[in-house]
Amino acid sequence: MDMQRYFENTRTHTYSLLFALPLLVLYEIGAVMIAGRAGGMRNGADVLLRTLLAAGGLHGTLAFTAVLALGAAVIVALEQKRRRVPIRTGYFAAMLAESAAYAVLFGGLIAAATQVVLGGVVRMAADGGSITRLPLLDGVVLSLGAGIYEELLFRVLLTGGLFALLAAAGVRRATAGVVAVVVSAFIFSAFHYVGPYAYPLEVNSFTFRFLAGLAFSALYMLRGFGVAAWTHALYDVFLVLAGQG
Repeated sequence: MDMQRYFENTRTHTYSLLFALPLLVLYEIGAVMIAGRAGGMRNGADVLLRTLLAAGGLHGTLAFTAVLALGAAVIVALEQKRRRVPIRTGYFAAMLAESAAYAVLFGGLIAAATQVVLGGVVRMAADGGSITRLPLLDGVVLSLGAGIYEELLFRVLLTGGLFALLAAAGVRRATAGVVAVVVSAFIFSAFHYVGPYAYPLEVNSFTFRFLAGLAFSALYMLRGFGVAAWTHALYDVFLVLAGQG
C-alpha cells in the first residue's frame, strides 16, 4: 500500500463520511434496541443536535438522519466534482485498524499527561463512569453515539467552524488551528458537567476530558472526521468492555 496516497485519500471528506456512515447506522439501530429498558437514553450531543433541529421544525429520527445523510451526500458530491477521489475498499479496513490503534494509545497517553499536569495519580476515563456501569449493550450503544455525535458537534462544527472563522478573519492557519483545538477541547470537557446526566465537577476528570478533547480535536484536524469518530467510539467501547470484567 502506498502510505502517502492512503493518508491523502483517507483525509478527504469522501472517505471520512463513508467511513462514519456505518457508525451512525449502528448507533441508531442500537438506540432503538435499548430505548425501552434504558428510558430512551441517548448521547447528550445527539440530544442537543436534535433539539437544535427541532427548533427549526425538524422532528424525529427519520428527519434528523435524513438531514445528516443529505448533508453528507452534498459534501461528497461537491468534493468529487472538484477532484475525483478514488474509492478503494481496502482503505476502509486500514482506517478501522488505524482508529483502533489510536483508541488503545490515547487512554494511556492522556492519563499520563493528566498525571503530569496535576502531579498526582490519575485513574480516570474520558467517558467512563456511568456508561461502564450500564448493561453491556447500553454502554456500547452510547459509546457509538459519543463517537459519531460528539465528534460531529465538537470537532466538525465547533473545531472546524472556529478554524474557518479565524482563517477567514486573516489569522494564520497554524494559529487558527491551535486556538480552535484548545477552545473546542475546553467546551467539550465542560459539556460533560451540564444537564440531567452531568458528571460531578472534579479537577481530575475535567483535566482528563480537556486533554482528551485536545487529542480528538488534533486527530480530527490531521486525519478527518471519520477516523476521529471511530477512534472516540472504539475508545469508549474498550472502556465499557473493561468495566464488565
